[in-house]
Amino acid sequence: MLAYIFVLFAVVIRFIPHPWQFTPVAASLLFFGARGARKQIWVPLVLMAVSDVLLNKFVYSYPLGWDAPVIWAWYGAMLWLGTGLRERQKPLPILGAALAASISFFVISNFMVWATGTMYPMNWAGLMTCYEVAVPFFRHTFESDLVFTCAMFATPFLLHYLAGILSKEGDPTAAA
Repeated sequence: MLAYIFVLFAVVIRFIPHPWQFTPVAASLLFFGARGARKQIWVPLVLMAVSDVLLNKFVYSYPLGWDAPVIWAWYGAMLWLGTGLRERQKPLPILGAALAASISFFVISNFMVWATGTMYPMNWAGLMTCYEVAVPFFRHTFESDLVFTCAMFATPFLLHYLAGILSKEGDPTAAA
């Protein structure tokens, strides 16, 4: 249930004002891959794709380009990466997945900006300029992926810990 809540949270955050690139999208996809129902792994993919369409059409007034399916494939890749965390929910693999999410989104999304846009020349120098100009946005992506991934993966452990404390408080034999 928590995996669905986090995905819905990520979708909602995308529609309200927030700092550029500071969203829980990657974290929610990683968490769903690790904790969500395997048979329902298509749900976050569809929700993110639909939110992309709605954002492009109604919020940003951008046409839906052929780069959209590439980003949707990235969503799928994050879900798949999250499935690798099902059995390895330790800090290092989780942090590594968050870093992989940030770097892969930076590389793929900026490549698509260069490949589908007209802002940069269609040569090596244009591609490198596109990446160079995008570096300040990477900071926010990395920070949000790190913060939200840590928070989401820590939540079940925190809830379990709190449940244990609350159950001991209600247990009259615990005081004895």
